[in-house]
Amino acid sequence: MTKKHIIIYTDGACEGNPGPGGYGAILIFDGVRKELSQGYRLTTNNRMEMMAAIAALEALVEPCQVTLYSDSRYLVEAMSQGKASKWQEAGWVRDRGRRVPNEDLWERLLALCKRHEVAFEWVRGHAGDRNNERADYLSYSAISQERPEEDEGYLQARESESGAPTKITEAGQPCRKCSTPVVKRIPKRKRKPDQQYYYEYYLYCPGCKTMYMVEEAKRYIGEPGDRGSRDSK
Repeated sequence: MTKKHIIIYTDGACEGNPGPGGYGAILIFDGVRKELSQGYRLTTNNRMEMMAAIAALEALVEPCQVTLYSDSRYLVEAMSQGKASKWQEAGWVRDRGRRVPNEDLWERLLALCKRHEVAFEWVRGHAGDRNNERADYLSYSAISQERPEEDEGYLQARESESGAPTKITEAGQPCRKCSTPVVKRIPKRKRKPDQQYYYEYYLYCPGCKTMYMVEEAKRYIGEPGDRGSRDSK
């Protein structure tokens, strides 16, 4: 059975490195386009370039033949020249005992490339390629998403080096970005009619104004403990 041939364009962006980041991806098959994007609170540009490729390949529901275009030489050369596979075989340790950065994402990407036949192609960024420009736009637009995700892999690697806490879960913990103790805040925004969940509170850094959405404060509309559902009765 002939595999579907999917064209993918990806891009990643970061405001500061590390800093808030986002990725964008475009999947094209038989004239149909699908766009993906996601923002992250704290990450790096290279990780967003990789996450764009991972997200696009994970969106494929069956094994496919893929041509993936990216303007990241870091991504394209590591995959097309077999560097990532060699790093994996070496246990993610390079010369002088240094760890390979982003090994968590390389693992995911290599596993996806065993499922799909992927050819990585470099395309020059900001050179007039319509799909590359669109992926770039999606990646930067994702940075300003209202509730960015946490790049847990980046945070865990960073925290293992610094000894900082794994997650910000309660008031008084030091902010990951500036070490100022965070405080608890109550959201003032009204709920939207189609909203499925909300956060009863969040943690806020008075120093750099970073917000931390706490999973323990997440409430689903109508579930036990949802104050809004009781108030409406």
